[in-house]
Amino acid sequence: MAIALLAVMAIATASPQQGEACTRIIYRGDSSLIIIGRSLDWRTPIPTNIYVYPRGMQKRGSDKAGAVEWTSKYGAVYAVSYDGGVTEGMNEKGLSVNGLFCKGTVYDNASTAERPPMSLAMFPAWLLDMNATTAEVIEVLKKHDFSLSGATFDSGTVSALHWGVTDATGHTAVIEFDNGDINIYEGDTDMHAMTNDPSWQQMQAIVDYWDKKGGHTTLPGTVSSPDRCTRANYFTTHVAKTADADLGVAIARTVLYNCCVPYTYVVDDAPNVSSTQWRTYSNLRDLRYYFDLAVANGLYYIDLHRCDLNRGSSVMKLVTADTLNSCGDLTESLRPAPPFTPMY
Repeated sequence: MAIALLAVMAIATASPQQGEACTRIIYRGDSSLIIIGRSLDWRTPIPTNIYVYPRGMQKRGSDKAGAVEWTSKYGAVYAVSYDGGVTEGMNEKGLSVNGLFCKGTVYDNASTAERPPMSLAMFPAWLLDMNATTAEVIEVLKKHDFSLSGATFDSGTVSALHWGVTDATGHTAVIEFDNGDINIYEGDTDMHAMTNDPSWQQMQAIVDYWDKKGGHTTLPGTVSSPDRCTRANYFTTHVAKTADADLGVAIARTVLYNCCVPYTYVVDDAPNVSSTQWRTYSNLRDLRYYFDLAVANGLYYIDLHRCDLNRGSSVMKLVTADTLNSCGDLTESLRPAPPFTPMY
């Protein structure tokens, strides 16, 4: 027990070395208000645009032979980085899927490598297109009838990811790939935040340690993954509940800011420390998807209720670089666009 505690504390107090930092929080308000806030942290800006896809589109998970294919059941809004890969999104049923870096991730092993290919660029879209609830996502993943892989980006970086999944009821799962095996951790009101390394179970031991110390008197303050997760978990569970959508986003926004990495922050002996590039807030009750670019002057959102998600409708796109001075509802600023080209 003493050795285990020392190991936990060693991770918790380690200097910030993460080059691929992200934070995800779940704000649970009143009257079924649930808001998923996430930050995307990286050492250089990651160009990310917003796409809205209708139902009924035929898609393919990879350009390899025998790839997973599907026709989307639900319309969704995606955050697409480099116009080539879905980082996260929310569908019309209020299901949210967010990918965060996790260095220990290994997607395949000898027994999975020959299964139908699925690219990381399309994996979140597949889950959002075909599932309405977290339970449905878990059922799909437990079958594990696919082989997951993806292209490198940003000068050879490998996308080692784990995922947070939450539906409109608040049912949440953390999905991690461990040497080709899928580990799924799920809960309802007892899952509040996730960041990067270490794995979910190890991270919970760290968070539990700080919970017992009492966050109102002391909290870890660095930009390391365990420290950010500890702060996110504490503040998400110690803010007021509201049924008001605007106030709920404001609360979630301030909690997430407390767990982000200041823009342009660097550490001399840790060149890969990453600053927050953008944040999103998914209101799963009211189907509003907010985008908060670090270098922009305002917060704006897309209202899925106001989007035409019917089969045969156009794919719509919002170029975030053109919205630096925008705020409020930008649904009408979406423009028809071709589907993005996946970076398989």
